[in-house]
Amino acid sequence: MITAGIDVGAKSVKVLIIKDHDIMNKGMGFMEMDRERSIQKIFDKCLAEAGLSKNDIDYIISTGAGRKFVPFAQSNSTMVTCDAIGIVKLEPSVRTLIDIGANDARAVRFDETGKVIDFAVNEKCAAGAGAFVEAMARAMEVSLEEFSELSLKAEKTIPINAQCAIFAESEVVSLVHEETARNDICRSVHDAMAGRIVSMTKRLLLEKDIAVVGGVALNKGMMDSLKKDLKMDFIIPKDAEYIGALGAAVLAGQEMNK
Repeated sequence: MITAGIDVGAKSVKVLIIKDHDIMNKGMGFMEMDRERSIQKIFDKCLAEAGLSKNDIDYIISTGAGRKFVPFAQSNSTMVTCDAIGIVKLEPSVRTLIDIGANDARAVRFDETGKVIDFAVNEKCAAGAGAFVEAMARAMEVSLEEFSELSLKAEKTIPINAQCAIFAESEVVSLVHEETARNDICRSVHDAMAGRIVSMTKRLLLEKDIAVVGGVALNKGMMDSLKKDLKMDFIIPKDAEYIGALGAAVLAGQEMNK
């Protein structure tokens, strides 16, 4: 049995293919203006790399903010559900997951089977997601990688009080004009974002082990700030960006077995 999961996010599309419980191939690409064309292109590329055609796929489930824009998927499911199923597949000991994407973030608590017990979502403002850090990096005219490395070298943090990414960017520009150390500005941005993520996460009754996934999990500076604010260790799994797509592919197999 071969199944596929497609995670359609605000910024990128992730595709993951499973054959008999093992990952065959995965691929990712940026979302373009034509969403359906973007999804199809990335899916076709992933199939070709695996030496497959669409007819070889027994069941496809889509997830993410754009899950309803995958016309060839047999079904779709929420990211909360797919995150939980995906992380249990990779890290069976995990019971709480924090997923930080480009435009939103979520925290999910679940049992050993991946059944969701509770969740919290921050989708009102990009100040609690990856787009916030990207905007701040642009304001400072550095890459995301440089931004992350600078943050790790900071000696102090400066409070960033704005709750909106647009106003927070103005605060960062002001700090730049005041010749505040660049390292400290980067750390302050990560600390501000980590504070919002932790505030959201603590709406749940946290249960260990904890995992952090999504594209922002690859930002070492942000993860350092998050660890200090959360005051708990956490796991960053392999293929942290693909957990939703993995969960969708596993769920597709479960649907086939019903």
